[in-house]
Amino acid sequence: MTIQKSPTELGTQKVGKLLLQYALPAIIAMTASSLYNMVDSIFIGHGVGTMAISGLALTFPLMNLAAAFGSLVGVGAATLASVKLGQKDYTTARQVLGNVVVLNIIIGILFTIVALIFLNPILYFFGASDQTRPYAYDYMYIILLGNVVTHLYFGLNAILRVSGYPKKAMYATIFTVVINTILDPIFIYWFGWGIQGAAIATVLGQLLALLWITKQFANPNEVIHFTRGIFHLKKRIVIDSLSIGMSPFLMNLAATFVVLLINQGLLQHGGDIAIGAYGIVNRFAFMFVMIVMGINQGMQPIAGYNFGALQYDRVTRVLKLSIYVATCILTVGFVVGMLFPDTAAGIFTSDQKLIDLTAEGMRIVMVTYPIIGFQMVTANFFQSIGMAGKAIFLSLTRQLLFLIPCLLILPHYYGTIGVWASMPAADLAASITTAVMLWWQFRQFKRGKVVNRL
Repeated sequence: MTIQKSPTELGTQKVGKLLLQYALPAIIAMTASSLYNMVDSIFIGHGVGTMAISGLALTFPLMNLAAAFGSLVGVGAATLASVKLGQKDYTTARQVLGNVVVLNIIIGILFTIVALIFLNPILYFFGASDQTRPYAYDYMYIILLGNVVTHLYFGLNAILRVSGYPKKAMYATIFTVVINTILDPIFIYWFGWGIQGAAIATVLGQLLALLWITKQFANPNEVIHFTRGIFHLKKRIVIDSLSIGMSPFLMNLAATFVVLLINQGLLQHGGDIAIGAYGIVNRFAFMFVMIVMGINQGMQPIAGYNFGALQYDRVTRVLKLSIYVATCILTVGFVVGMLFPDTAAGIFTSDQKLIDLTAEGMRIVMVTYPIIGFQMVTANFFQSIGMAGKAIFLSLTRQLLFLIPCLLILPHYYGTIGVWASMPAADLAASITTAVMLWWQFRQFKRGKVVNRL
């Protein structure tokens, strides 16, 4: 299938077939990506120790912050590119590609410099102790050195996916997982590099994948490809990309603060080992969230193209189908989390105390999973069609309006249980808010009160 045919089919083929075609590779890629994160945790947990898992968990806020800046460019640009393809504005779509490269390099370098200078104070601020800080520092130092590579890899892979090659985007992600899985035991055990070995394996996998993706965009026969003139920043493209990407940026930024509060609450009421338990719960539960993110990625080019082509009935159909599939996936996660939490925790560690703490937290955190699928899909849907304000609002309701207040109040009364319970309480409140907003938007679609502003 050529790129010339692929954008057109987004507006003509059956929505269900398209969602399967685009979402399945993305789901496989996101599942592989979650395994990618789990592999590090598993090898570090069994090969380095319990405190190393806690140290790894301490890097989550900083990695969320790095991801926030990456998504600010990558997600926004990918959405803009898909809309421009729907409008058959291929010149602007190519310019979006060039701007992604330049913006990611600039932002990636600046973030790396600032984070490296203040790395130790940042880690202590995020809840590190004298026992866990060395592990967190050793891991994050390597990750930060490869930050530009990470930004470019995720940004260009997003453009590759929406430009008609979801399978190639999937292959790139799977490739990073395979490389990471192969190199982790070699670097951690054989070379004796410990937690730094896991970080080196992560960066090398992304670097190799980035080189392959770059080769794909170097092909002049594709509609979206590298060519002269596209690497000059265009004010309109930068503004549109950053405004659309502001939703995932603010969501990741809020997530950084949220994880900070979680770590501090768990450290105060449960110690370093409680932070390690959260690290495991986060890795396991996020695996199901990543699958839903794959569904969102598959939905994005379909919704964006048809919105750009003014085919709102198809936009509505792909949204409804995506919500249904996402709900089914997270219900499976709920069942596994309720029935087999000890088994899941045992994959990461053999420390029985850590397993018990993890199982307790997992049952609480995942209790609302069956109802949050449509909240995730709906927030991404508004982002996919360029309604940045609505996407930002929905993305932040859970984090800022509900979760942060819960984390500030409940732990004072219920200790570690209060920290765990804050998450499902926020999920429930955010889902109710999303249901109201989604109902209102459906009414707008039916009345034809939608204007394409991109």
